[in-house]
Amino acid sequence: MASAPIPTTNNTTPHHVGDPSITFYADGDKEAMKIPPKHLNIVWGRDNRYWKVPDDDEESSAELNQVCWLEVTGSVEGTRPNKQYQVGFHVSFTPDAFGWGGSPLYIMVKRGKDGKPVWRKLLLNPHQTKECDITATTNPHSNDPKLYFGLYELWSGKWKGGLKIHHAFIRQLP
Repeated sequence: MASAPIPTTNNTTPHHVGDPSITFYADGDKEAMKIPPKHLNIVWGRDNRYWKVPDDDEESSAELNQVCWLEVTGSVEGTRPNKQYQVGFHVSFTPDAFGWGGSPLYIMVKRGKDGKPVWRKLLLNPHQTKECDITATTNPHSNDPKLYFGLYELWSGKWKGGLKIHHAFIRQLP
């Protein structure tokens, strides 16, 4: 019996390519799920000059060494149509974080490829090294079961570093 071909990743790109086929599942009684950093798309994530991205699903975080273009994205299938979801990233800063003064982070979430994105602008304090959640909420009026989301800072052109992404998450709201 022949075995199925094993999918391969594109080793020629400097970007970390996450899992394109994640399906929403509830973690216990909560209508929520965690997405480890290795399942996210991270621009420049395969180049260790810029990022340290874990290879496993353990509680490892992705750590930003330095970039001037921060883009971390993902998508999840199988959410309930016309339900509202909170999408976010659980993050912290290292003690030597730099380049964040006056540079806001943006989080985006949308339903379906052609859905209207919801953007949220956040100013975080890089001297605050405690872990925190940054979130945005979907537009509830859509029948598309796929959510796209991302974390961005690419407009300032400043080099920045020291951000740790512990995981992304999606929560169904009541």
